[in-house]
Amino acid sequence: MTFSVAVAGASGYAGGELLRILAGHPDFEVRTVTAHQNAGHPLIAHQPHLRSLAHLTLQDTTAETLAGHDVVFLALPHGTSGEIAAQLPEDTVVGDCGADHRLEDPADWGAFYGGEYF
Repeated sequence: MTFSVAVAGASGYAGGELLRILAGHPDFEVRTVTAHQNAGHPLIAHQPHLRSLAHLTLQDTTAETLAGHDVVFLALPHGTSGEIAAQLPEDTVVGDCGADHRLEDPADWGAFYGGEYF
Protein backbone atom coordinates (compact mmCIF):
# COMPACT_ATOMS: atom_id res chain seq x y z
CA MET A 1 0.00 0.00 0.00
CA THR A 2 1.28 3.44 -0.91
CA PHE A 3 0.34 6.50 1.14
CA SER A 4 -0.09 9.90 -0.48
CA VAL A 5 1.93 12.60 1.27
CA ALA A 6 2.00 16.39 1.39
CA VAL A 7 4.86 18.35 2.97
CA ALA A 8 4.24 21.92 4.11
CA GLY A 9 7.32 24.09 4.49
CA ALA A 10 9.12 22.10 1.81
CA SER A 11 11.59 24.83 0.85
CA GLY A 12 13.13 25.01 4.34
CA TYR A 13 15.71 22.86 6.10
CA ALA A 14 13.30 20.59 8.02
CA GLY A 15 11.03 20.21 5.00
CA GLY A 16 14.00 19.31 2.81
CA GLU A 17 15.15 16.63 5.25
CA LEU A 18 11.65 15.18 5.43
CA LEU A 19 11.48 15.06 1.65
CA ARG A 20 14.90 13.40 1.42
CA ILE A 21 13.72 10.61 3.73
CA LEU A 22 10.31 10.27 2.08
CA ALA A 23 11.75 10.19 -1.45
CA GLY A 24 13.58 6.98 -0.63
CA HIS A 25 10.70 5.25 1.13
CA PRO A 26 8.76 2.70 -0.94
CA ASP A 27 5.46 3.20 0.90
CA PHE A 28 5.17 6.98 0.51
CA GLU A 29 4.40 9.01 -2.60
CA VAL A 30 5.06 12.73 -2.23
CA ARG A 31 2.31 14.41 -4.25
CA THR A 32 2.20 17.95 -2.89
CA VAL A 33 4.83 20.33 -1.55
CA THR A 34 4.07 23.78 -0.17
CA ALA A 35 6.00 26.87 0.85
CA HIS A 36 4.09 30.09 1.37
CA GLN A 37 6.75 32.59 0.25
CA ASN A 38 8.12 30.35 -2.49
CA ALA A 39 4.81 29.22 -3.99
CA GLY A 40 5.08 28.85 -7.74
CA HIS A 41 8.78 27.95 -7.70
CA PRO A 42 10.00 24.51 -8.74
CA LEU A 43 10.94 22.45 -5.67
CA ILE A 44 14.32 21.70 -7.24
CA ALA A 45 15.19 25.43 -7.12
CA HIS A 46 15.20 25.25 -3.31
CA GLN A 47 16.11 21.59 -2.76
CA PRO A 48 18.54 20.77 -5.61
CA HIS A 49 19.51 17.45 -4.03
CA LEU A 50 15.96 16.10 -4.50
CA ARG A 51 16.22 15.23 -8.18
CA SER A 52 13.60 12.48 -7.92
CA LEU A 53 11.05 15.15 -6.91
CA ALA A 54 12.06 17.67 -9.59
CA HIS A 55 8.61 17.39 -11.19
CA LEU A 56 6.96 19.08 -8.17
CA THR A 57 6.14 22.78 -7.90
CA LEU A 58 5.74 24.51 -4.55
CA GLN A 59 2.17 25.56 -3.81
CA ASP A 60 0.79 27.99 -1.26
CA THR A 61 0.43 26.51 2.23
CA THR A 62 -3.29 26.23 2.86
CA ALA A 63 -5.44 23.55 4.45
CA GLU A 64 -7.23 23.16 1.11
CA THR A 65 -3.96 22.35 -0.66
CA LEU A 66 -2.91 19.85 2.01
CA ALA A 67 -6.30 18.13 2.42
CA GLY A 68 -6.92 14.90 0.55
CA HIS A 69 -3.59 13.25 1.40
CA ASP A 70 -3.17 10.25 3.68
CA VAL A 71 -0.33 11.93 5.57
CA VAL A 72 0.57 15.61 5.96
CA PHE A 73 3.94 16.63 7.37
CA LEU A 74 4.21 20.17 8.72
CA ALA A 75 7.62 21.85 8.82
CA LEU A 76 6.27 25.31 9.63
CA PRO A 77 7.05 28.07 12.14
CA HIS A 78 5.69 27.87 15.70
CA GLY A 79 2.00 28.73 15.79
CA THR A 80 1.43 28.13 12.09
CA SER A 81 1.36 24.33 12.22
CA GLY A 82 -1.41 24.26 14.81
CA GLU A 83 -3.62 26.57 12.78
CA ILE A 84 -3.19 24.50 9.62
CA ALA A 85 -3.59 21.13 11.38
CA ALA A 86 -6.84 22.27 13.01
CA GLN A 87 -8.33 22.86 9.55
CA LEU A 88 -7.44 19.44 8.11
CA PRO A 89 -9.96 16.58 7.97
CA GLU A 90 -9.96 14.49 11.14
CA ASP A 91 -8.87 11.34 9.30
CA THR A 92 -5.63 12.98 8.11
CA VAL A 93 -2.46 11.70 9.79
CA VAL A 94 -0.37 14.76 10.72
CA GLY A 95 3.33 14.80 11.57
CA ASP A 96 4.49 18.14 12.98
CA CYS A 97 8.16 19.11 13.11
CA GLY A 98 7.35 22.32 15.00
CA ALA A 99 6.46 22.99 18.59
CA ASP A 100 2.71 23.33 18.24
CA HIS A 101 1.93 19.81 19.40
CA ARG A 102 5.03 19.20 21.49
CA LEU A 103 3.59 20.33 24.83
CA GLU A 104 0.76 18.49 26.56
CA ASP A 105 -0.50 21.49 28.56
CA PRO A 106 -1.44 24.55 26.46
CA ALA A 107 -0.71 26.73 29.50
CA ASP A 108 3.01 25.90 29.11
CA TRP A 109 3.14 27.51 25.67
CA GLY A 110 3.74 31.04 26.98
CA ALA A 111 6.55 29.91 29.28
CA PHE A 112 8.46 28.22 26.47
CA TYR A 113 7.54 30.16 23.34
CA GLY A 114 5.91 33.41 24.47
CA GLY A 115 2.46 34.61 23.52
CA GLU A 116 -0.74 32.64 23.65
CA TYR A 117 -1.33 29.11 22.44
CA PHE A 118 -3.14 28.99 19.11
